[in-house]
Amino acid sequence: MVSLRFDAVDLVRDGVSVLSAVDWVVQDGERWVVLGPNGSGKTSLLQLASGYQHPSRGTVEVLGLRLGRVDVRDLRTRLALTSAALANILRPGVRAIEVVMAGKHAALETWWNHYDDGDRARADALLAAAGFADIAERRWSQLSEGERQQVLLARALMGQPELVLLDEPNAGLDLAARERLLSRLAQLAADDRVPTMVLVTHHVEEIPPGFDHLLLLREGRVVAAGAIEDTLTEPALDATFGVKVSLTRASGRWALRGTR
Repeated sequence: MVSLRFDAVDLVRDGVSVLSAVDWVVQDGERWVVLGPNGSGKTSLLQLASGYQHPSRGTVEVLGLRLGRVDVRDLRTRLALTSAALANILRPGVRAIEVVMAGKHAALETWWNHYDDGDRARADALLAAAGFADIAERRWSQLSEGERQQVLLARALMGQPELVLLDEPNAGLDLAARERLLSRLAQLAADDRVPTMVLVTHHVEEIPPGFDHLLLLREGRVVAAGAIEDTLTEPALDATFGVKVSLTRASGRWALRGTR
């Protein structure tokens, strides 16, 4: 099954072209990274993939359903999106465990739906699997940025989605928090039970081991897309970031620096 299909997609906002002629196919079970500089259209791509935007031209299919021909409210129950926008609207007093449990119904609070002991146990298990069982009862306002990202990731998995979309989850994290999150993402990437994942970033250092495909964007256009071993190259990165770069790899992780 195809999880995502973009066919000649343009996105125009207020007369400004945000995405142009984007062709992209994500197969079921793949782990994709969307990489590009600030303003390249990465977040807009995820907004289309999650049904929060519709293309100006072209077609977008999500989990086999075409935007414009499906009730996106139903579609969103089959996928999960983590983003800074979501983090910013959570109530400061809500407990971490409640944030995770509410993900079952894509809700912000647990009082809107019924939850049983099994739901609590699953939420506890998701936090424990990431090594964060001890923060379950803490308030959102008491969590560090790294802890918040782990909670949001657990929340995304709570509803057992068919597609997980992660919009720059490493943004603003210190080194230790970033490495803990990357370790958790690598763990999930290696698990066949975890559905298709798409991760947006603008740093190759934030590509977790196990993510196997890459889409490179610059100024709303696709520079390259495909298997990461074929696509993550210095010439492609030169074209993506507009500077000459040097790419290195050690222990399954990449590093990038400009050469001038």
